[in-house]
Amino acid sequence: MSVSISASSARNAATDPAQRTLKVGGITPFTSTDYPGKLAAVVFVQGCAWQCGYCHNPHLQLRLQKSPLQWSKVLGLLQKRVGLIDGVVFSGGEPTLDPAVGSAIRDVRKLGFSVGLHTGGSYPQRLAELLPDLDWIALDIKAPFSQYEKITGVADSGEQARVCAESILASAVPYEFRTTVHPSLLSETEILELAQTLVAMGVKNYALQSFRAQGCKTKALKATAIAGFPSEKLVQQLAEMFPNFSYRPA
Repeated sequence: MSVSISASSARNAATDPAQRTLKVGGITPFTSTDYPGKLAAVVFVQGCAWQCGYCHNPHLQLRLQKSPLQWSKVLGLLQKRVGLIDGVVFSGGEPTLDPAVGSAIRDVRKLGFSVGLHTGGSYPQRLAELLPDLDWIALDIKAPFSQYEKITGVADSGEQARVCAESILASAVPYEFRTTVHPSLLSETEILELAQTLVAMGVKNYALQSFRAQGCKTKALKATAIAGFPSEKLVQQLAEMFPNFSYRPA
């Protein structure tokens, strides 16, 4: 059985004893690409309140009543990785949705691992609580904040993301802000507008990544030609705006 997620149901989960253990949807025991400069494992947390059409993990958007992987078993696997990897990344889904993620992060830190987090920025209060225990964070910036709903399908989601971005920038945690682009979702003018907003906020580390069809279930996005998007001119403009910028083609 699965359930859809709303912001209110996620808050209520914190008081439900059945929700006090991290709900894990999968694990990658070794990666060299998900945590800059480190060999890591990735723990994928179930559930996301947003419905982004380009999501490459749509099977994790729903939150099952019973977790496919028990956190105790995942932790046991990670114990066996001590000395083989440097860190653990919590991804999703949306890991900050889960009320048990803070406890899970502390479990991992006790093993001596650095901890990274991938987030869309949908739960500002929980993210603020997690920041002191993080060593690195990646925030997906979906669009100009006023246009978030057309990507996420959720009203006021841009305000949630903006607050999360401000919290990250105010912290001492190393970060990356990144945007996935598709010509059906964001024009080059809107991408440039977003970049200008981020520069004004003080963002120094930014990545632009082209849409990838792998895992995506939105047929219209997969059917649209994306060759030549974004243009080389736009990529060069962005590279000149941020001290640390990277472009990741499909």
